[in-house]
Amino acid sequence: MEIILKEDVQNLGFKDDIVSVKNGYGRNFLIPKGLAVLATPSARKVHAENLKQRAHKEAQLIAEAKSMAEKINAIALKISAKVGAGDKLFGSVSNIDLEAGLSKEGVSIDRKYIIVQGGSVKRLGSYVAKVRLHREVSADLAFEVVAEA
Repeated sequence: MEIILKEDVQNLGFKDDIVSVKNGYGRNFLIPKGLAVLATPSARKVHAENLKQRAHKEAQLIAEAKSMAEKINAIALKISAKVGAGDKLFGSVSNIDLEAGLSKEGVSIDRKYIIVQGGSVKRLGSYVAKVRLHREVSADLAFEVVAEA
């Protein structure tokens, strides 16, 4: 079954992509939740027309995302956490902590767009997280986990 996505869907595609999914997933989850519509010939024509009209706005969004990526790449974030024996943390550092650290730096990013390798960090050290700003633009956020004083 081919569908047109109305919103970004994790591990499937971005808004306005035409993707092929299994019938049950499309019919029972994506379409009832309003995340997608069937890719009928008439829906494809409407979709193509919408994409033509959005091309200019898309270029502006990409330019904004690139400037935000440069800003994020320049940030050296330090996250402090409680440390146990050796360099193991009590708990972990995840995208929630990175979102809070970025907001202190004046950058507002939703945590679902911050991807930490392995899901979370459980030791002291320097790490890199991916921040997806646009479907074509992503930034690398370098952060260091340090012991709390």
